[in-house]
Amino acid sequence: MENTEHAINYDFAFTLKSIYFNENYIPSTSTRTTTNFANLARGASRQENLRNTINMINNRFNSMANWDNPTSDRYSVELEIVSVDIDIDGSGTTFPSIEILKTHIIDHFTGERIEGIVGNNFSSYVRDYDFSVLLLEHNKGKDKFSIPEDFGDLHGNIFKHFVTSESYKQQFNKPPVICLSVSDNKTYNRTGNHHPILGFEYQPNESSLTEQYFKKMGLQVRYFMPANSTAPLTFFFFGDLLADYTNLELISTISTMETFQKIYRPEIYNANAVAGLSYKPSLKNQDHSLTKIVYNREERSQLAIEQGKFAEEYFIKPHKARLEEWSANFALQSI
Repeated sequence: MENTEHAINYDFAFTLKSIYFNENYIPSTSTRTTTNFANLARGASRQENLRNTINMINNRFNSMANWDNPTSDRYSVELEIVSVDIDIDGSGTTFPSIEILKTHIIDHFTGERIEGIVGNNFSSYVRDYDFSVLLLEHNKGKDKFSIPEDFGDLHGNIFKHFVTSESYKQQFNKPPVICLSVSDNKTYNRTGNHHPILGFEYQPNESSLTEQYFKKMGLQVRYFMPANSTAPLTFFFFGDLLADYTNLELISTISTMETFQKIYRPEIYNANAVAGLSYKPSLKNQDHSLTKIVYNREERSQLAIEQGKFAEEYFIKPHKARLEEWSANFALQSI
């Protein structure tokens, strides 16, 4: 079942559609194939993949929400995939701009359905264009790697516009939190700061291009390693991550995104050794365990370029002048 909501903000219109992630989930034709949940829902093992993933999420949630939960089955998590299409000129023609996950927590003791966090996974064709097309072309034939001056500006402004839009406010009560893997190019050092749910905070030795990109989306970043995790997770957020969300909300994000990372980056998140005081992630780590969930990581990398070219052909090039003008005006209004 799909829920559709339509609202116009200035010249841009956002259309939100949602579908639930369960063992019967079939990806939309506009969903990026490399997106975590879509990648699992393909091939001969699709239903088993989906069922095992959901079980992993629920087991992790109950292990963290262990108070008043003696049999470790009090809660389950429902995942709603929210697709955001954008119409930039009022023509009714839309482009799939953003896809995020919304968590819902089911309390089987009380029968209550508790709203979780929106964001979690983050999917964007325009981001594919920026990293897999624009950045490669900018550095083609150059001896030294560099970043275009306006890299990420358009994408960041579209995201900020969406989060402050009536479309967002009508559907969601709190700002989004996006949770990603740590970078295997950096070293992370544990601090003395400890949160009862998020765990120990880590700090990186340097900033990254991904951090700079998400900063243009208006997001701050912090790194925490929850109890019984093997590595820190990267949290991008607005406001105060530690104060703005309840324990159950935070657990819904951790259990969901750590599960995806165990599947896609087992060398880091399903490692047999836990991150120490100083931690450098490695995708070459052989001392890790595999889940029973089948996926193709090489295919994901190859498809990112195809997805970037799709954004270039159907969104960036046809509307280049309008997008540049809108982005510049939006930036001026945001000052």
